[in-house]
Amino acid sequence: MPRIVRAAAIQISPVLGDDGLGTARKVCQAIRDAAEKGVKLAVFSETFVPYYPYFSFIQPAFRLGSEHLELYKRAVIIPGPVTDMVAEAARDTGMVVVLGVNERDFGTLYNTQIIFDATGDILLKRRKITPTYHERMIWGQGDGAGLKVVESAVGRIGALACWEHYNPLARYALMTQHEEIHCAQFPGSLVGQIFADQMEVTIRHHALESGCFVVNATGWLTDHQITEIASDPALEGPLRGGCFTAIVSPEGKLLGAPLTEGEGMVIADLDFALITKRKRMMDSVGHYARPELLSLLQDRHPTRTVRYVGEPSPDGAALTPSDEAAS
Repeated sequence: MPRIVRAAAIQISPVLGDDGLGTARKVCQAIRDAAEKGVKLAVFSETFVPYYPYFSFIQPAFRLGSEHLELYKRAVIIPGPVTDMVAEAARDTGMVVVLGVNERDFGTLYNTQIIFDATGDILLKRRKITPTYHERMIWGQGDGAGLKVVESAVGRIGALACWEHYNPLARYALMTQHEEIHCAQFPGSLVGQIFADQMEVTIRHHALESGCFVVNATGWLTDHQITEIASDPALEGPLRGGCFTAIVSPEGKLLGAPLTEGEGMVIADLDFALITKRKRMMDSVGHYARPELLSLLQDRHPTRTVRYVGEPSPDGAALTPSDEAAS
């Protein structure tokens, strides 16, 4: 039987200045709108809830304090009200949802990707391993525990955020787990056309190299939002362009026209027969690999700031006093 999944890469604007739930409500409405079109996988942009920290790109670090604190107030606790809302929408529509959020874990914010299964269950919560440039003032670092591909109602899904796609070993970690659909997230409305051009190269190359589909979503800022965030016309330029919401086949082809401005969604039917067609020619983790020459070492242990003697470690082994003394 042919295996075909209808996917949507969704580009919409966040809700700014509310209680932090407005963007989540907009996500849920977009999920229901996509369901009416037969969509079974929906991907949203990087840290879309409550919003990407655009302010950090155009303001010097010493001025970020008040807006950074506002982001803390609106950030997402996992589990919490936002994940409950999105889980309900996923469950009601029978849809797999990939959502980017600003996650608050006590005193630190993280750039986090959440994969909800069609049942509403959270299959994966992963944190961007290295925030990029200005983002390092906003988020903490993730770890290797999230570099996983998960089995979902629509297939084997992996996810990376933005410039993680420029880390070939991070991409390869997912490729070795045979991802069938790769969900990419970028902020959008940032840097300008060059960012959109680079994004296209990046996602099309990953599709070819991994032999999987790539569903890429970027965000969008309205003119009013750009003016509100910039507060100075001279700073508005860096908040325009840089959108490339698109879906790519395992052969590197764009499935439909990409969305480079405005709100909307790119929808495509993913025919999994194309994965085998591509990998028959070039399977970078199979017959085209040379593991005796080149291989990857990955640490999947979650980062821990304390370890307790006698408590099972992430690998299931209890730490003994002698282990502690040696560490």
